[in-house]
Amino acid sequence: MSKGRAEAAAGAPGILLRYLQEQNRPYSAQDVFGNLQREHGLGKAAVVKALEQLAQQGKIKEKTYGKQKIYFANQDQFDTVSDADLQVLDAKIVALTANVQSLQQSCRHMEAELKELTSAMTTPEMQKEIQELKKECAGYTERLKNIKAATNHVTPEEKEQVYRERQKYCKEWRKRKRMATELSDAILEGYPKSKKQFFEEVGIETDEDYNVKLPDP
Repeated sequence: MSKGRAEAAAGAPGILLRYLQEQNRPYSAQDVFGNLQREHGLGKAAVVKALEQLAQQGKIKEKTYGKQKIYFANQDQFDTVSDADLQVLDAKIVALTANVQSLQQSCRHMEAELKELTSAMTTPEMQKEIQELKKECAGYTERLKNIKAATNHVTPEEKEQVYRERQKYCKEWRKRKRMATELSDAILEGYPKSKKQFFEEVGIETDEDYNVKLPDP
């Protein structure tokens, strides 16, 4: 055992006694070890030994629950608390609990506000964004001006004529494709080879060969 660890073990009884009296609640040896290890550098064996020693001396109480031992401060050293005092303490606990909840809620609100402010644009960033948007708007304005000034606009009548012709040609396309399909199917009924071989021999090219799709009606 190192010198520092030996000194910590020697002072363990006093540290643990003071801790149990201040907390005034039951702890297992593992709980005490976990709570005080980092602050005082106590090993678990030293904690167990000190607790057993204090219990034997009557300075603390020891209770066994199954395989686990629980240690707590000797209650004889504390003043008896009346029912009235307990009610006062309960009222204080309620008030403090409400205060803690209020503070927690305030903290959550401030954290949300801080997050919003942190994610918001700074004044220089906002000024830069405004300049970029103005530049973009100016570009759109100039483009719209040029479009309005152009002389080659398509009139509504011309546009409607184009749509009508498109419908006419698509209708004819659909009609001829159906006729060609029916004719080829009739020929293939008595043709000894496959459809693909027939098309190759005759020289038929389909829309699918050129990835062309008939527009919807």
